[in-house]
Amino acid sequence: MLRLTRAQARRIAVRAQLLEAERPTDLVATVRHLTLLQLDPTAAIAPSADLVAWSRLGSTYRPAQLRGALEVDRTLFEHNALVRPMSDVGLYLAGAADWPPWEKARRWLADNDRFRHDVLDRLGEAGPLTSREIPDTAAVPWSSTGWTHQRNVTQMLEFLMMRGEVAVSGRVGRERVWDLAARVYPPGVEVPSVDAAERVKNERRLRSLGIARATGTATPVEPSIVGDVGERAVVEGVPGEWRVDPGALETVDEELAGRTALLSPFDRLVHNRTRALELFDFDYTLEMYKPAAKRRWGYYALPVLHHDRLVGKVDARADAKAGVLRVDAVHEDVPVGAAVRRAIHAEIEDLAAWLGLDRVDLA
Repeated sequence: MLRLTRAQARRIAVRAQLLEAERPTDLVATVRHLTLLQLDPTAAIAPSADLVAWSRLGSTYRPAQLRGALEVDRTLFEHNALVRPMSDVGLYLAGAADWPPWEKARRWLADNDRFRHDVLDRLGEAGPLTSREIPDTAAVPWSSTGWTHQRNVTQMLEFLMMRGEVAVSGRVGRERVWDLAARVYPPGVEVPSVDAAERVKNERRLRSLGIARATGTATPVEPSIVGDVGERAVVEGVPGEWRVDPGALETVDEELAGRTALLSPFDRLVHNRTRALELFDFDYTLEMYKPAAKRRWGYYALPVLHHDRLVGKVDARADAKAGVLRVDAVHEDVPVGAAVRRAIHAEIEDLAAWLGLDRVDLA
């Protein structure tokens, strides 16, 4: 059983997320290492996927690179609101033919088998298409208490994506464009067994996180647990057992060549709020769903990393019409000193420049 200090655990996590001083230089290689970029419609500053790429690659990154990799080069693909490397597509097709796992969804698909074939035929003849360009021929409407209620075409496309029959071909603005999977994914994709795919996904997830729990509470979209892969470890002062990427142990005692970075609220370094609290003493909640009067840090506050510590949040929003990055507050969770404040403000200025904004307005 490995025994790690919290400082060692933090260094492992930061290195694994490519947030050292030496930046990566290639978008696709970066996504391949991170395993994903999460798509989210909120763009108070910039879309989360672009913020995550910028925080790694710096201002040489342009959103057009992501669109090109998804829609032209096909080196990345979109699946279930995540961008992943196309080299991993087989992992997410494993077991697809048996999806969905829920009886209600299975019944709905069975009742709408003619509708399913109508969608596939329409895409085959006229694709790629947006959902609004596909006729709704559902025999039984989709029933939900959420936003998908009676959105039959959208729900069918989502199901067929998870079954590996259709895929997201691109986007027009925020609207997805769909096509047959065979025209989006490369030919001859090797699809492993479900068990083999799960193990590889756990190994890749652990490599991208550096340190993670073997088991825990299920999380939507992407798990934060890794099963029995990696090396067993305990972290000083933190109850319970962890798993550590074996490759991370080679540099565990080396000093971190760190930097200051502004992170997306959906960044994988902070996405698991419990892990962030246990390893970094970092308390964070995404507050855009709270009334303004109840927010502590802001609508879309950006976590601030300095070397191996998460030291605060930047409450900012981009005002494209005025050409201004408006910073309502820079919250310091711990005393940081003048040098770190200058580094944070330099990152804020860099963010504004990357966004093409003329100036920063500090409240």
